[in-house]
Amino acid sequence: MTTFLQLHLLTAYPAANLNRDDTGRPKTVEFGGVSRLRISSQSLKRAWRTSPVFAQHVGGRVGKRTQRLGVLIHEHLTSKGMDAKRATETARYIASAFGKLTSEKDANPLYIKQLAFVSPEEERRALELADRVLSGELSVPKKKAPKSSTPRDDAGAEDADAEPAKLGKHPWTDQLLVKADSATDVAMFGRMLADSPAYNREAAVQVAHALTTHRVAVEDDYYVAVDDLQDPESPEGAGTSFIGVQEFAAGVFYLYACVDCALLVRNLDGNRDLARDAVSALVECASSVAPRGKQASFASRARASFVLAERGTQQPRTLAAAFLKPVGTGEHNLGGRDLVVESIDALWRFRANLDVVYGPCADGSAHLRATPDGAEGSLAHVVTFAMESVA
Repeated sequence: MTTFLQLHLLTAYPAANLNRDDTGRPKTVEFGGVSRLRISSQSLKRAWRTSPVFAQHVGGRVGKRTQRLGVLIHEHLTSKGMDAKRATETARYIASAFGKLTSEKDANPLYIKQLAFVSPEEERRALELADRVLSGELSVPKKKAPKSSTPRDDAGAEDADAEPAKLGKHPWTDQLLVKADSATDVAMFGRMLADSPAYNREAAVQVAHALTTHRVAVEDDYYVAVDDLQDPESPEGAGTSFIGVQEFAAGVFYLYACVDCALLVRNLDGNRDLARDAVSALVECASSVAPRGKQASFASRARASFVLAERGTQQPRTLAAAFLKPVGTGEHNLGGRDLVVESIDALWRFRANLDVVYGPCADGSAHLRATPDGAEGSLAHVVTFAMESVA
């Protein structure tokens, strides 16, 4: 059986708009019958994997989510003297192993239609294949002709302009794609390649959407801007030059993440030391890296006030149900009790109750707590505990 590492964090953010919806409003979710703030797992993972903290732990062993692999290959070839037309054909052919491409007539004919998660090893292989084409060792296969000589408005033209992925397995797939390597973020968060499912990676790290432990109302910030060069003495210079509204809210967020340690090691091609580095990066990033949304406007950077790490072979479980009844609603809060403290208490109570009815849900744990009334544990201790889970 695999060992699961589970993380539970409570982080208090002041006025912020960390993760916006399509209207610019902070994302929300209804939980326990009341509205809560929400930060999507996609936003969190993006902030973590691109942060200096993550790089400090794993170095350059991170992938790239990009549509522009063909552009990279094209620039590589033209810098070495290949003519632009041949470089375009070569770059499109190699990049098509990672997904369907835009049309040759598109404004960006070297783009993959979707974002492809490309590991450093796969990028290296792509450039090496490009070099082999440049040297004449390999040649890009010609496009297949239409299946019928009868003129057709649609199907025949599509066949003539088809990419290898449309016509079957890309002939160079096995030379380009890998099922396991040293890309820590690909190993942690997974990837899907629709045209090459054999090279998909199942995510070893599951990350929940963070939500507030209490009821939250989103507020409006009415703001004005004044032109510094306007003449305040002139009639048209009086007043403001621009008026706008942005929305924000504040709250204590609960975040849950679960690591399948055995799968993480497999995704990293058996490299346990690198898996430990990845786990340490995850714990520190989740504890200290905030999403980037509206940070220049709100400076809402925060560190977790509470982190609980658990490990064991038991079926994982979130502790979000501890907050079905929003904290801060009891009579004992009339004096303005700390919502972080109440959230910690609610989490401990619910965790203990689950252990009563199901038996111990973990074999061991470590935690830190930093609130105005005191501190326990340390990040270093939690990180060490988490790394030991990759045994």
